[in-house]
Amino acid sequence: MAEFERIYNQYFLEVYSFVLSLSRNERIAEEITQETFFKALKSIDKFNGRCKINVWLCQIAKNTYFTYQNKQRRYDTEEQVIKNSIESMILNKEETFRIHKVLHCLDEPYKEVFTLRVFGELSFKQV
Repeated sequence: MAEFERIYNQYFLEVYSFVLSLSRNERIAEEITQETFFKALKSIDKFNGRCKINVWLCQIAKNTYFTYQNKQRRYDTEEQVIKNSIESMILNKEETFRIHKVLHCLDEPYKEVFTLRVFGELSFKQV
């Protein structure tokens, strides 16, 4: 654990700077850097030493950042779909109210014919 603390202290700034260059956002860079070191701590026994430890850490950071970006895109897309459906519901309600006002102003028998045809779903022959 003391060894990992040394690694953390030695490479934190380098990993943080790398993530900041990717994200251009200090909050995101800090969050991704913390997650990077957490992942590194969990899998330090898998580090085989074929590359420098800072390269390994930056690779974890890069993958963590891209995973974060993909989740954000999905979230933003879902949020946009919800926003669009709410907007369409509002527009539909406004359109429905406008049709109701026009229908209310129709004279008989036009109002009854329209009501039977549209709301009653009757054929022209049945009306």
